[in-house]
Amino acid sequence: MERGFLQTVEERESLLLAPYAMHSCDSAGRRRVETEHLYRGPFQRDRDRVLHSSAYRRLSGKMQVFTGDKGDYHRTRLTHTQEVASIARTIGRSLRLNEDLVEALALFHDIGHPPFGHAGEDALDECLKSVGGFSHNRYGLTIAEELETRHQPIQGLNLTYEVLEGQKSRVDKQAADRRPLLEAQVVDAADSITYDAHDTDDAIKLEMVTLEELRRELVMIQWCFEELGSRADSLEPDSLRRAIVHTLIDFQVNNVLMKSGKLVSQSGWQSSTQAREGAVIIEPLGELADAKQQLETFLYDRVYRHPELIATRDRAQAQIRSLYKALVEDPSKMPSRFIQRCETCGIERSVGDYIAGMTDRFFEKQHAIQCS
Repeated sequence: MERGFLQTVEERESLLLAPYAMHSCDSAGRRRVETEHLYRGPFQRDRDRVLHSSAYRRLSGKMQVFTGDKGDYHRTRLTHTQEVASIARTIGRSLRLNEDLVEALALFHDIGHPPFGHAGEDALDECLKSVGGFSHNRYGLTIAEELETRHQPIQGLNLTYEVLEGQKSRVDKQAADRRPLLEAQVVDAADSITYDAHDTDDAIKLEMVTLEELRRELVMIQWCFEELGSRADSLEPDSLRRAIVHTLIDFQVNNVLMKSGKLVSQSGWQSSTQAREGAVIIEPLGELADAKQQLETFLYDRVYRHPELIATRDRAQAQIRSLYKALVEDPSKMPSRFIQRCETCGIERSVGDYIAGMTDRFFEKQHAIQCS
């Protein structure tokens, strides 16, 4: 099929992207070489492969912070991921970065989370300690390179080097020999902005804290009220909560663009490689960074360590340990593909991979079957 009137990816990106963005034509490609698509760039294809993967769909059944016991309002891993992608695209577009790469990285960033959020991750890390532990970021790579298959009978999604490297940079940020691409930094910033806002939103909605408590103790919330001005007094409680959360996101995104973004625009970088060697990191800066840290400390102390959540966490971790033990003792209880996987990566790792891919509900069903 001839391209004809269709604009090439390179033509489009040359018009829209800054020199310091990651241009598709500069991609290091894929482990298995593929024919170029007629009208979709490599990072668009990565985005679609993640979006259509089984692991991505299962994020809808994995908790973020709060469980289904507290109702249906709060975020799941899937809604969190979609919010991260939305904010990351806003920042990436404003900085003239590669929006397709930003979106692919954002949709991919939490794909390796196990059931029951960080509680599940900590329990699996404990179970797998003798074989290297467990990291949801590392498991995301395992999903992309080994566990998922596309329409061809080939192992893995065959994502581009840049998307895989962006995920690898999340595994151990201290070990990286250079900074991630700016697009990956944008996703990290958007992730932080997102969970600060939606955990605040969910905690208020679920009555674990009150908006007045937040206003009294946190500078960031005080700024939000000041921004809303007299309008805050006329809003109903739910509308006021939504307005505060919206303003909370706005403050952080504006800060990233006005502070880090300004430094990036003045950098003079002529390539993504130069940007990675520079001193600028895309993140909130200045007074807002301090206020953001205060908010996160409050959320940790008053929300994540709330007695109800601690009880849920303890119960979930005990169940993960018992199911792990049962499956290690009898791997035949797993699906055939994970039984076969025992031969290549060992029983412990295969069991851990199987459990990590479960939704909360499927895990509870398997626990009831295997551990009764």
